[in-house]
Amino acid sequence: MGPLKGIRVVEFAGLGPGPFAAMWLADMGADVVRIDRHDGRDPFPMEYDVLARGRRSVTANLKSDEGRELALKLMDAADLVIEGFRPGVMERLGLGPEEACARNPRLIYGRMTGWGQDGPLAQVAGHDINYIALTGALHAIGEEKPQPPLNLVGDFGGGAMYLVAGLLAALVERGVSGRGQVVDAAIVDGTAHLMAMIYGMQANKMWQDQRNANPLDGAAHYYRCYACADGAWLAVGAIEPQFYALLQQLTQAEGIDGQSNPDDWAAKGGILEQLFLTRPRAEWLQVLEGTDACVAPVLSMQDAPQHPHMAARGVFAQRDGVTQPTPAPHLSRTPGALDRPPPVKGADLNDVLTDWEIS
Repeated sequence: MGPLKGIRVVEFAGLGPGPFAAMWLADMGADVVRIDRHDGRDPFPMEYDVLARGRRSVTANLKSDEGRELALKLMDAADLVIEGFRPGVMERLGLGPEEACARNPRLIYGRMTGWGQDGPLAQVAGHDINYIALTGALHAIGEEKPQPPLNLVGDFGGGAMYLVAGLLAALVERGVSGRGQVVDAAIVDGTAHLMAMIYGMQANKMWQDQRNANPLDGAAHYYRCYACADGAWLAVGAIEPQFYALLQQLTQAEGIDGQSNPDDWAAKGGILEQLFLTRPRAEWLQVLEGTDACVAPVLSMQDAPQHPHMAARGVFAQRDGVTQPTPAPHLSRTPGALDRPPPVKGADLNDVLTDWEIS
């Protein structure tokens, strides 16, 4: 049942990072109950909502006394709470951490926002692209103009996974103190933290504060993507000298000796561009894949689950007709698992009340 078996989580329904964090906890065995709005709309049909897998659903009108009392009773019986409203909303509903933690001092109350619980922008709407813009991350990604990296860096990397880390850290501390606490997880905080190495490289004058001018942003000829004769792409990451030498040897590339001088990157990149265009990707992979030249195919979402390595590790699975990633990371003794499919909204009230011993 996973390492979090026995941990009860109340999730107030939302979008993006909150549901992702709740999915991860459910994948690892936590008993997650989501409180859906009684009149809420889903962004797309629930059966395709991979982020909703693994939990049960109850519905409540949080503006009514009955709905608030249900939410409070669930939090009385829970270990963790996840909410992603703007600061102050839960307090106005009478469901904030002061009220909930007074009733359940062991409760760990997770708050997921873009800007954080305080600061000049705390009450302003925003999305992933806005949050990562303030951290320096968006400025660093792209060629001529900043390129949004899907919503992986902000919502899920800097947001959901930092909320998970905070909840688990507080859970460990509770084992010592016996007391819960509030976890203020902001996407701006987490994304800035993800940029720690890049800020360190900039301080050491190993990184320029501009796009497409650095070792890891596509400027270096040894760390970028190249098109092949059939229009498919290869990702080359031959950073270390010995790996770069092997890339030269296997491709029989001429005129690309040396890799450390940025003034040469464009010219050497041009040589490799022309070279990779001479063969289709499958032929290049016969030569390069599985070697320390650090070359991999750039796969589409359709093709990625079929790759032999991904299949061997079970990285993807098809569940109820939906291809989706399996729980990660892998644990040796208490691994996570795909448990429940996305719930039918509000269908689990009686079971939850019985299992959680709520009258």
